[in-house]
Amino acid sequence: MSELRIVGRPALRRPVLIAAFRGWNDGGQGATLAAGYLARTWNAERFADIDPEGFVDFQSNRPHVSLDEGLTRKIDWPENAFYHAEIPGTDRDAVLLLGVEPSMRWKTFCGLVIGLAEELGVELLVTLGSLLADVPHTRAAPVTGAASDPALVESLGLQHSRYEGPTGIVGVLQDSCRRAGLPAASLWAAVPHYVSLAPSPRAARALCDRLAQLLAVEIDTAELAEAEESYAEQVTEAVSTDEETAAYVAELERRSDELDFEDDDEIPSGDTLAAELTRFLREREADGDDGPR
Repeated sequence: MSELRIVGRPALRRPVLIAAFRGWNDGGQGATLAAGYLARTWNAERFADIDPEGFVDFQSNRPHVSLDEGLTRKIDWPENAFYHAEIPGTDRDAVLLLGVEPSMRWKTFCGLVIGLAEELGVELLVTLGSLLADVPHTRAAPVTGAASDPALVESLGLQHSRYEGPTGIVGVLQDSCRRAGLPAASLWAAVPHYVSLAPSPRAARALCDRLAQLLAVEIDTAELAEAEESYAEQVTEAVSTDEETAAYVAELERRSDELDFEDDDEIPSGDTLAAELTRFLREREADGDDGPR
């Protein structure tokens, strides 16, 4: 029995597969909030999932027990499910993969995803991620994009990834796509590290907006924009109660304003941002201020 459980294969028009996973790749839940928003606003319908038994450590991602109609107890298992939807106002469809980062057998998991993508005729796979960074909550969330194929990098206006270090299922899935010859791109939004536990509608909206540019489609993010205002107000109120944190955020705001994000061609590379952050931390250490913990 296949670990990929398909209810029915939808007929799709020039499909793009958009994937987001809870876990290491989802700081501030920015990625999964964005993907969930797309699924809801596009009225996506579920058509397949991956059996979690062989991929998820249930001690790390425990199933939830709930009451059905207040009487019968049922178990909701961690899952990775596929949905399909029409992208409004376009001649193409979307496949959405929403779920949790698997705990094991990542190569097999990615093989199932890519196999289904090839069966459905997916033209492009886009992964969404969000990372914790030294960015202020009062400014637009920076989004960086990358693709492994040089031609795709140029055609989509992205950049070559120069990151080296630990990776998650998003990085492994991107590499698997490269090996399989499936065009793939990744989008990452930065989330303030000092408010990492709160879901970030600001990061979600930034990812949706950048995805819209990438696909040359329109995505209505008005609802996320409203939630973003409330988010910023609540975080500002919380930050204002601690003078040290407030000063730290003010410094992040100043440095953010020094960077010009208006033109995509002028977005600093990851190396530039890393150098800027290193300089900032060294200055704070020289001043004897380690910042908030």
